[in-house]
Amino acid sequence: MSVAKRPSLSTVAQAAGVSTSTVSRVASGDLRVAPEIRDHVRAVARKCGLDLDKRRNEKSTIVAFLLSNRDLLHSFQSHILLGAESFCASQNRELLFMSMRYSPSVPTREIHLPQILRQRKLVGAVILGGTNSANMLAALREREIPFAVLGNNVVGEWDPAEYNAVFSDDIQGAFDVTRHLIGEGHQHIHYIGDVDLPWYARCAQGYRKAMTESGLQPRFSEIRSDDRQLGYLATRAILSKGEPLSALFAGSDQIARGVYEALRQSGLKIPDDVSVVGFNDSEGALMDPPLTSVAEFPEELGKHLAAFVLSSVQDPQAAPQQLNIPTRVIVRSSTRRAPGLAAEIGPETRAGIAESKAI
Repeated sequence: MSVAKRPSLSTVAQAAGVSTSTVSRVASGDLRVAPEIRDHVRAVARKCGLDLDKRRNEKSTIVAFLLSNRDLLHSFQSHILLGAESFCASQNRELLFMSMRYSPSVPTREIHLPQILRQRKLVGAVILGGTNSANMLAALREREIPFAVLGNNVVGEWDPAEYNAVFSDDIQGAFDVTRHLIGEGHQHIHYIGDVDLPWYARCAQGYRKAMTESGLQPRFSEIRSDDRQLGYLATRAILSKGEPLSALFAGSDQIARGVYEALRQSGLKIPDDVSVVGFNDSEGALMDPPLTSVAEFPEELGKHLAAFVLSSVQDPQAAPQQLNIPTRVIVRSSTRRAPGLAAEIGPETRAGIAESKAI
């Protein structure tokens, strides 16, 4: 029994009324071909039984993990990378790590992607880690590069339904850990995180919901800084105001380290005087006392990002996929039941704090 031969590029060219070189450029992802001609050639190729996008992607065995707008590979991002690498290896794909910086205000067409991403015969798809914005999503789409993005870290207005996106359910996680504190009798709970950044803003959303549903007043830090320094400065600022305080919710474990330092310099014990919780559980078990935190599952995030993008490679016409991966509260010894309103940090202790070691 004879096996039907796959149509040649010249056959497609003849049927489409274009040159074979034009079909070849479309097949290789060359964006110098006008969009209307690309669409026409692809449609004719499919009628002939040849999917040019799939043909190109089958030849590209490399997936690029692009870490955007980060100076260092954060431990959380490292575990996303590990998960993506594991899945790609199971599918006989190579994962290439690279990084770049760009401004969210740069027009889409002016984003200069790494040269290797423009060589579609080498790199067939991209996983977007780090911090990204809508202009990068548009740039990859315009250049017809399949990609999946970590949705928690996208800055600005975008519609997740239009993209392959995987989220950690940090909003629910923040709600859950705040409810844990409330269940322990805490009423005066402050949130520390730079809400100008999407991941902290999402945690703040869950925190606010838990507080308001319990009839409590949400309290947010106004300090804008980085990680540990943010935790330190914000905690010192909160204490200096002399407001009632029984618990602090740090938007990340890294922020929590700064919180610990500030509380200790102020002569306050964790959790006897102030309970502390963190988020992402990347360092919580190593802290003293071990930190109650919200565990995310970055390796699972990475695996699903890789699965989504490779699914797009196999079927370029498939609808975008979205997934929200649950989180889990890990209770450790940085929290305890609230000792009662009379023992909370308030104006009575302000004088003692003022006498503590100066910043």
